Amino acid sequence: MNISDVRKKAFSMPLTSPSYPPGPYRFSRREYLIITYRTDPEALRAVVPEPLAFDEPLVKYEFIRMPDSTGFGDYTESGQVIPVTLDGVAGGYTHSMYLNDDAPIAGGRELWGFPKKLASPSLTVDKDTLVGTLDYGAVRVATATMGYKHRALDAAQVLHTLQAPGFLLKIIPHVDGSPRICELVQYELLDIDLHGAWTGPSRLELSHHALAPVADLPVREVVSCVHLVADLTLGLGRVVHDYLAP
Repeated sequence: MNISDVRKKAFSMPLTSPSYPPGPYRFSRREYLIITYRTDPEALRAVVPEPLAFDEPLVKYEFIRMPDSTGFGDYTESGQVIPVTLDGVAGGYTHSMYLNDDAPIAGGRELWGFPKKLASPSLTVDKDTLVGTLDYGAVRVATATMGYKHRALDAAQVLHTLQAPGFLLKIIPHVDGSPRICELVQYELLDIDLHGAWTGPSRLELSHHALAPVADLPVREVVSCVHLVADLTLGLGRVVHDYLAP
């Protein structure tokens, strides 16, 4: 294979059998359980990178069930998104993310900079309760429960929230171990078709783990919760800050 062939074929690793195909990436019947909670301001200051800023010490703990995802298949993920602003624009900074499928781990990290790690999340209905769990190895690190579809939410308001931009800290090391790419990336969800959104009584419990430190942002008060189902396209990102630029 000559140099021009390498340049032509290079998309993702491995060169001759990429871990995921090129986009666009469409998700059908994507199901969320999102519990927003209040945490310690000092804990947030320790993890939110400038130039992002936050007003209130809030965290959104998410469980996302994705049964039909272009190129990525059928998987579930769980993690924490922090409401932030960048130059006055409100959005969400993805602080942690755990999932159970290799292709979206590779694609999420390489393309956008999602902080994805391998774990075992789940989102299921147990009789009258929506239940989200996250296990890291044999250890349960997160449990969320919500009364199933107790009250419908305003669709326009939920859609507005989904359309807010997301922010990611993309880090790719050089061969000597130093950072070769260190960028703040912004992305959006596109072509959203919201099938429904509901709320109900909810609880969230986080446990400490050395390699899945979700409890480092402790739950002080549950503020709200939402259960929603939507079809959407995950848009590719753009760099909004380069930490390695002079």
